[in-house]
Amino acid sequence: MLAFDGVSLFHLTVPETVLGTSFASPGCPLYKIDYCAVTPGMVCTDTGLQIRVPDGLNALAQADLIIVPAWEDTEARAPDALTEALREAHSRGKLIVGLCLGAFVLGDAGLLDGRQATTHWVAREAFARRFPTTNFRPDVLYVADGNIVTSAGTVAAIDCCLNLVRERHGADAANRTARMLVTPPHRQGGQAQYIEQPVPHFPCESRLPGVLEWALEHLSESLTVDVLADVAHMSRRSFTRRFREATGTTLTKWLNAQRVVRAQQLLETTELPIEHIAHEVGFGTPLSMRQQFAAQLGTSPSDYRRTFCNTRRAGL
Repeated sequence: MLAFDGVSLFHLTVPETVLGTSFASPGCPLYKIDYCAVTPGMVCTDTGLQIRVPDGLNALAQADLIIVPAWEDTEARAPDALTEALREAHSRGKLIVGLCLGAFVLGDAGLLDGRQATTHWVAREAFARRFPTTNFRPDVLYVADGNIVTSAGTVAAIDCCLNLVRERHGADAANRTARMLVTPPHRQGGQAQYIEQPVPHFPCESRLPGVLEWALEHLSESLTVDVLADVAHMSRRSFTRRFREATGTTLTKWLNAQRVVRAQQLLETTELPIEHIAHEVGFGTPLSMRQQFAAQLGTSPSDYRRTFCNTRRAGL
């Protein structure tokens, strides 16, 4: 984790909270978080709290994963020593993440040229102006392009870090971590950065009490607006409006996302045939499931299973 004067205390602690909480198995932490700075010593965060950062940029050479939190000033170019260290780390294949305005630092290092990237929506104009060769995705929560990952602002940092756990260690590890943090286990990176109402964290907060939970228990069935409206004891029109207010998306998109999540779990933890899994999660046919995996995860069910079966066997 990079630290610097004015660093967001929230973003500085999110990776520690998520990655430090994630477990390959109970009692076995996956990650040890270290902090570094261009100049080691005392660093003052955006809240005024001072922290001691013991390591300089040489620590990046030993890191498997490098995270740059939100940069303080979108018009202030990152120091040459930092951008050079990031380019060196990138040349060695390190996974580098820019949280929120941290994407500006990756851009200053030239790591976003020709790549997909995002940042906080309030800085979209500055980002597009400063990095015109980047394939800018201003409306998504987070996006990965090769070994470079960028995220939108604030809570999207949690989503991004949870997705790192999911991609590197599987859905079960990400879900266990999310349960420990009492947060939703997965929001797809392509979801819009802002919606009319926050995604509810608990059933009691939802304007559709019990309905989303019921749908998750019946994913294998044909779930339509009319079916769920009946379960909610609402008119079709009222249900549609309240569903979008509660989730920020349509029923079809929400169901497809939940079905992919459930399919990921089955692919990782069982040897069920893909045809069986497609039926079990409600896609009906392997073709439909392949199309959703391609759209949401950029891979196929077979390749996903192969990757995470190998991950489990390696004990990661």
